[in-house]
Amino acid sequence: MTTRPAGRTAQPQPTPPRPAARVPAPVQNALYFLLSLALLVLVWTMLTALRRDLPSPAVIGASLAELFARPWYNDGPNDQGILNLLLSSLTRVFSGFAIGAVIAVPVGILMGSVPVFRRILDPVVQLMRPVSPLAWFPIGLTLMSKAEPATVFIIAITALWPTIINTSFGVSGLPADYRNVARVFNFSPAQYVTRVLLPYALPHIVTGMRISFGIAWMVIVAAEMLSGKSGIGFYAWDAWNAGNLAHVVCAILIIGVTGFLFDQLFNLVQKKVSHA
Repeated sequence: MTTRPAGRTAQPQPTPPRPAARVPAPVQNALYFLLSLALLVLVWTMLTALRRDLPSPAVIGASLAELFARPWYNDGPNDQGILNLLLSSLTRVFSGFAIGAVIAVPVGILMGSVPVFRRILDPVVQLMRPVSPLAWFPIGLTLMSKAEPATVFIIAITALWPTIINTSFGVSGLPADYRNVARVFNFSPAQYVTRVLLPYALPHIVTGMRISFGIAWMVIVAAEMLSGKSGIGFYAWDAWNAGNLAHVVCAILIIGVTGFLFDQLFNLVQKKVSHA
């Protein structure tokens, strides 16, 4: 039994402060995204105040509304709706990206699994990786004889290097215990690759593919400007030649939004396959 000291009375305990209401993460992300867009509009508005030849945000908004009023019309190869053009560009990017991934993942697994192959192939990868993708366009034209497959060719070349490097890095980091377990269970080579190697290296592979796709999407714009093929890059160049700077900015915004959406998609896949 405790006794209270003489002459002292019990003091009321202070009420602990209520925790502040926490804003859900998706709402926070949406607010930050809107804040970022507002900052972009503010910077562009300041630029238009300095250079009157730049289209104002209101003019760009009106141009976007005009483009999306008939997004799917098709009046010939050089006169199509904006979503038709975007679809043409995406088709080329996915074709080149798929070809690059089909080559890059096995090569990366080989380099990460067998040190001799890594020592042979790594100098080639490091030598080719810094070459600008557009420098491959004449080679693609020579090999394919047509601009369309040449464009897909340079996308495939672009998609190779980040996926090879990340796959090789992920596979080479496989712990020895994993290999020992595969030996204990007497896995065949196919079982070892599908049940041990690929699941462990998958986060690195997806990271490489995410980087590859981002670069491929950047390259398609310049490639379509060179090839003169219908697509969002061709549209931007055509609008520039026609002196319609507002449509050039619209093309830039559409390219940016499309790239952002695909990056978010890869981010979701990356979280799904992450070991953490």
